[in-house]
Amino acid sequence: MLTLVVGLGNPGPRYRRTRHNLGFLVVDELAKRWNIPMSSTRHGAESGTGTIANASAMLAKPQTFMNLSGDAVGRLRRARRLKPEHILAVYDDLDLALGRVRIRTGGGAGGHNGVASLISVLGREFPRVRVGIGRPGPGSDPVEYVLGRFDPADAAIVERAVEHAADGIEAVLGQGLEPAMNAFNRQSPR
Repeated sequence: MLTLVVGLGNPGPRYRRTRHNLGFLVVDELAKRWNIPMSSTRHGAESGTGTIANASAMLAKPQTFMNLSGDAVGRLRRARRLKPEHILAVYDDLDLALGRVRIRTGGGAGGHNGVASLISVLGREFPRVRVGIGRPGPGSDPVEYVLGRFDPADAAIVERAVEHAADGIEAVLGQGLEPAMNAFNRQSPR
């Protein structure tokens, strides 16, 4: 059975290395590791299909902007006839400390508009890999924060988090959701 791994982010060079594009960075890492060309641009997403951890997978980066991610995911879902449990979303999370990675299934959007868009087309019960970006300081605008670039001092933490999230997705695909959650939710590298 094919698993659709969707990284959430915003298209275009302006957003390339912003906090809100961590999902795209994780998908790029998986594409590099498993030599999956992201050459298709059908259904509103840049995508590629291949094998990850002995599982059939499609990697996708919606090109519909974050708040409309569900549009592209809905089109991919219909085209591939996928159930929500076969769609794994990876995205940034303000409520996790920078660099933390958490795997879960189900839940709400937590104020994340991209996740809210996915929920609108998939329902709440789909697996997720959340990558922590931490919260901005007091008085800071959360929108400016998530659309901002990482501080250079945090580059090593972000790189390890992207690698760890990719490891987690490989574990979900290769071992299953429960074993991956048990292994990866205990701690994340910092």
